Amino acid sequence: MAVCGEEREEAHRPPRRAGRAGRRIGRRALPPAWREPSGRARLGVFLFSAALIAGVPVADAFLPGDIHLAHMLVVPVALVAAFTGPRTGAVTALLAVLALTAAGLERHTLGTESVLVELGSLVLLSVLLVIFGRLLARLRRVSDVTQGVVLRPLPARAGHVSIAAEYLAAESAARLGGDLYAVARTSNATRLLIGDVRGHGLGSLGDTETVLGAFRAAAHRQEPLPELVAWLESSVRWGLAEHRGDAGDAEDAGERFATAAIVEIPDGEPYVHLINCGHLPPLLLRGGDARYLDTEDSAPPLGLGGLVDTAYTVSSFDFRPGDRLLLYTDGVTEARDRHGAFYPLLERARVWAADHCPEPLLKALTADLLTHAAGRLRDDVAVVALRREAAAVTG
Repeated sequence: MAVCGEEREEAHRPPRRAGRAGRRIGRRALPPAWREPSGRARLGVFLFSAALIAGVPVADAFLPGDIHLAHMLVVPVALVAAFTGPRTGAVTALLAVLALTAAGLERHTLGTESVLVELGSLVLLSVLLVIFGRLLARLRRVSDVTQGVVLRPLPARAGHVSIAAEYLAAESAARLGGDLYAVARTSNATRLLIGDVRGHGLGSLGDTETVLGAFRAAAHRQEPLPELVAWLESSVRWGLAEHRGDAGDAEDAGERFATAAIVEIPDGEPYVHLINCGHLPPLLLRGGDARYLDTEDSAPPLGLGGLVDTAYTVSSFDFRPGDRLLLYTDGVTEARDRHGAFYPLLERARVWAADHCPEPLLKALTADLLTHAAGRLRDDVAVVALRREAAAVTG
């Protein structure tokens, strides 16, 4: 049996820096409104803008003397500054000024008060737009670094498990929000967390960081899974209380929480161990079939465990070489089509239940999900696919 991702050994290395990590999270999975334009898109915007600028003096040669198109020259400058960056924006602004100058010379009106005012206004607006483009580019870089540090990319391989993850943010201005995932290694097992904090978008980013920070601080230790989850519960409850601030927000105490599923995959045993804290059940894909891994005793969401006497019970399921596990958030199952029908995850997963590696499986799922929802997501979406590789079972 081929090992998934073996052709991408470089992906097993730690990320070189957080900014690149942030782009890796979002490049394919982000809404088009915030996705950084590709090189081809930038070139297209610049060529379109250059053609528009060149068309102004040409059109002026055929228009009546009382019709001026100078005001249109600010449009290509704005487009280029916003989508391609300040340097190209400055070049476009220079071309726009040259085009207006050429139009004035063509009509022998360059020294008139009207054309001089138009030139001054164009230069001033161009400077402001280039400054805006520079600030926007810097904001994108800061967002890449900050959000990439919070939600780090998962490795292509952890132990004997191949991994792929996708994230789609509901807010166009966000690369992540209320959904989260993380992976950690112990000496003999791979542990993974997927969760969903209350809310979505940038407003839930603080709670997301609280849950992820608690998991990363403890998941690599050798404590049994119930002890890990109990520690997560106490840490998350304390962290969410800190975010609430002063006692005036005490009425919010029961409204800050995170659903989560925590899985552990031992290296030498053909099982997956699961504790579910109010989260959606993972989906097991084996051969040509798919089924939910329902647990008998689901625990309360993280942050609410203190409200009841909680005992964390581990549920174990067969997880053999070639099996795949799909972990997801409710942004998947609650995505609606134009008729209001929810996304049929189990039905679609059975179509993909053949022996696919995690990355192509997620490509198929996310493309189908966006088609179902016509590209409009109402909630954040996080999906993680795992596959047990043959080397995992020794006996």
